[in-house]
Amino acid sequence: MTWVVIVGLAATVLALLVVVMKLPRATWEITAAALLFGLAGYAIQAHPGVAGAPKAPVENQRAADAELSRQRQALGDKFGQGQSWLVVSDALARAGQFRAAADFLGNAVHEHPDDPDLWVALGNALIGHSDGLVTPAAKFAFRRAAQLDPEHPGPPFFMGLALAQSGHLVEARGLWADVMTRLPADSPFRTELAGRLVQLDAAIAAESGASAPPAP
Repeated sequence: MTWVVIVGLAATVLALLVVVMKLPRATWEITAAALLFGLAGYAIQAHPGVAGAPKAPVENQRAADAELSRQRQALGDKFGQGQSWLVVSDALARAGQFRAAADFLGNAVHEHPDDPDLWVALGNALIGHSDGLVTPAAKFAFRRAAQLDPEHPGPPFFMGLALAQSGHLVEARGLWADVMTRLPADSPFRTELAGRLVQLDAAIAAESGASAPPAP
């Protein structure tokens, strides 16, 4: 009975992605494969009769989850031609499957090479997969997004976030200060970013022993 419910749920998810979210035809196979991969993992590892003791995947211990997706949307996720790709990749990232998300988004940017939001999401997935390391591939993804849309605040913000998490605070501050100049005066993200800059300035001051510079 359990298997009937699980298979039915997987079929329902695929149907919703195809019919409601208008998943591109080219992605049907990879999405179905991802669902089947999950079912195969359940078949091998699941023990329904044993009391649960959930443990987060190693990659999922990093915070590139729903909050990261929310921040990307706030910084220009246009939900145009890449909407269906972003929905699936966000779901994979929230599950800690950054490698799968990066592979999926690699196909996305091949299909839609002029969509800066897809390149931003790819950069985030690559950083998540490398456990916070800003790899050359991630830098390329952010650089490509910036080339496509020079006014897009996403690339410098997420590049700065990765740099801050890896201890490069001064470089991160420079990028975030640049983001502040790009955000509209009425953007709700300005307050959040200003708070992040204050925290970053305090951390820089603590390292240097100097007073923190004012946030822009």
